[in-house]
Amino acid sequence: MTKSMILTGAVVLAAVSYGAAQSNNSTIPGLPEGAVYINPLEYNVLGPNSTWYTERNTSDFIGFNPTQTAPPFFQVFDPSFVTDVLGPGAQIRKVASSPGYALAHEAPVHVSALHALFFSSNDGGPEGYNGWYNNSVVSWLNVSEVEQSWNDTEINVPIHTLTNLSDLVQMVNGGTGTYKGNILFATSGRAESPPSIVAVNPFSPYNVTVMLDNFYGRQFNSLNDLKFLPGTEIIYFTDPAYGYLNGFRPEPKLPSQVYRFDPSTGQVRAVADQFVNPNGIAFTGDGQTAYVTDTGSVGGFLGNNDTYPATIYQYDVDPTTGSFMNRRVFAYTDSGIPDGIQLDTNGNVYSGCGEGTHVWNSNGTLIGKFYLNSTTAEMLFTAHGLFILDEEVIYYANITATGVNLTVP
Repeated sequence: MTKSMILTGAVVLAAVSYGAAQSNNSTIPGLPEGAVYINPLEYNVLGPNSTWYTERNTSDFIGFNPTQTAPPFFQVFDPSFVTDVLGPGAQIRKVASSPGYALAHEAPVHVSALHALFFSSNDGGPEGYNGWYNNSVVSWLNVSEVEQSWNDTEINVPIHTLTNLSDLVQMVNGGTGTYKGNILFATSGRAESPPSIVAVNPFSPYNVTVMLDNFYGRQFNSLNDLKFLPGTEIIYFTDPAYGYLNGFRPEPKLPSQVYRFDPSTGQVRAVADQFVNPNGIAFTGDGQTAYVTDTGSVGGFLGNNDTYPATIYQYDVDPTTGSFMNRRVFAYTDSGIPDGIQLDTNGNVYSGCGEGTHVWNSNGTLIGKFYLNSTTAEMLFTAHGLFILDEEVIYYANITATGVNLTVP
């Protein structure tokens, strides 16, 4: 519903901000059409009578959108977002949708042999139509159809659902690969069915191999995300309590931790702890640095608490043991929580946040956003751009940045 009451101070601020942003567009060489430059210096001081915080949470726009620009658009905070990420001809467009059904939540995996993007529906939200008694679903779309339709006035490519996926796969949340031709999923489990790491053949009949479903006899809480350590077959994964907090798993019996799993030996061990709820995980291309998001400020049936983490932590990866060392704060998101996380080959860090996908450079400076005005959990690079999963909608941006290689031959 449209909010009709906006205080005068907020209107003035938005108007001034809009004019400043428009006037600054010309100072960014190669700024794509429709992108908006936001100069952070113009918002460092809002004054004692500012109502900006109140209005940013009650207006039609989520989070930080001082120019009141209609989404989707690129929000530029630093010129490197244009030069290193977008490129001069970048656009962001809706390419698929399913109104009323959150079919595109997480676990995006690009299978190059099919030129298909696989993904899972929401495994705990009300629009996912699942819970203690109902499973999430895995779907896919044809990436070639998106690319071939790019110049059309509207794009809405078909979405195909894997209706005969094995019951061993319960509540898919994380995905990566391909791994020896297979998709690797982290499942959160459902009811008494255990969380697991499973390999799924992307070709019909979609055979499933369970690779791990316990920690020395104890069920995990609800696996969330996973990645390979680059150059190896070692799998790192996160295990928060969201299955319990969202009502489809029993009470946790393990701490919320990050684990390391070696499929060749079967060895699994914890490598990082002291999280509220560890969520997304990613590595730099050289495998020397790891990133883990902590989305503890979102607590399911316990409610949200803004004093809890909405934070990306950065670690060094011990070259001998593979454990995570030297934990430090990499970034704290200004809107929502940093959910899924990916890196590009320039070292920029992408995470799904409260009003779209945020991008930080390797120093932890926020350089830009794919502003969608809705919470996004995950995104994934393909050969020619970036797919963003936005629950009921899937977006595609034809940017020049390329992602870190996630495949294991």
